[in-house]
Amino acid sequence: MNTKQTLRDIMTMAWAFVKRNGFTMSEALKTAWRNFKLKAQMAVRICKFYFQKVDGTIREAYGTLNAAMLPATAGDDNRKRNDTVQVYFDTEKQEWRCFKKANLIRIE
Repeated sequence: MNTKQTLRDIMTMAWAFVKRNGFTMSEALKTAWRNFKLKAQMAVRICKFYFQKVDGTIREAYGTLNAAMLPATAGDDNRKRNDTVQVYFDTEKQEWRCFKKANLIRIE
């Protein structure tokens, strides 16, 4: 992905945070960049990150999107995509999980 497309995607995500979640533009851009960096890191390794669950508690998660670390999947996935959540493979539970992108707090 080129730089122009990356910046466009980050700005689109930030505007969605402003419209849907009532973020200020500053908060929205910080969260959008955090989401972009997390996805890029998870593509190559296991990442530790924190997000706020729907019930308000903070969850520490270890996840990856690295194809070499993912289990084999069977069948085709015809489910509707949701651009407000980030799907990841939880390496502790050995299951697929997701969280709302707007609720990402920190990456380590």
